[in-house]
Amino acid sequence: MLNYLWGFMIVIGIIYAALTGNLPAVTNAALDSAKEAVTLCITMLGVMSFWVGLMRIAENCGIICGAARKMNPLLRFMFPKIPKNHKANEYISANIIANMFGLGWAATPAGLKAMEAMGELNHNSKIASKEMCTFLILNVSSFQLIPVNMIAYRSQYGSANPTAILGPAMIATFCSTLAGIIFAKVMACLPETTANTYNKKGGRL
Repeated sequence: MLNYLWGFMIVIGIIYAALTGNLPAVTNAALDSAKEAVTLCITMLGVMSFWVGLMRIAENCGIICGAARKMNPLLRFMFPKIPKNHKANEYISANIIANMFGLGWAATPAGLKAMEAMGELNHNSKIASKEMCTFLILNVSSFQLIPVNMIAYRSQYGSANPTAILGPAMIATFCSTLAGIIFAKVMACLPETTANTYNKKGGRL
């Protein structure tokens, strides 16, 4: 759907530029944007390589495992139905830690593994469990201590102080994560009869 939407917008833009005599400006903008995209990718590659490397060092030194153990009270609160020593807890911890440092790309593999492990606990049902929905909400809200992506973007486009985003980003993501946690716990308290009834009728949630 998004491919059609973007394609439609591009075609409309080109047609409008041709009708108003601004087609050369569109061509120049396309070339400049392509150059900026390549430069931004190079900048992001360096920044992400640096932080992913630090995460790998922390993992090899046992820092990630130690942080995961410290997160056990939070995991028990958010995911009470996941067994204490289940592998899903390790994947969830790694995902949350990576997201806290703004490493969305590094968090993705752990997130997929966590969903796969929780799917096994859910007997591979086509209906997501409450734990799976809660984990998705935490990923969407994504509390961040260091928004690496935003810092890289600001640095690329000439910001005088790229790290000035740290404070506002922490406040904003803390509020979004808190709202997500409250919503997840409220939904977890609701009975499952509605979902079960809908599923028996052949519906899909």
